[in-house]
Amino acid sequence: MLISKKPTKPKADRVVLYHISWEQFNNLLKYLGNNRSARIAYDRGTLEIMTPLSEHEYYKERISDTIKDAMLLKY
Repeated sequence: MLISKKPTKPKADRVVLYHISWEQFNNLLKYLGNNRSARIAYDRGTLEIMTPLSEHEYYKERISDTIKDAMLLKY
């Protein structure tokens, strides 16, 4: 009997940390700076760090470029 599995897409890397203070969160943001690829979310002591897939970044950049181009045409 042959069983075939449907290929799965790789998922983004994700880390969740608990009991993180607001001060620790702010220090992390300062350390990483604004030009980071990781997405960071904080909610009442829970810190989530996610690194999107390169595919996501590609489409994000294309959409951003399209919006910038549209804004230039408007003015």
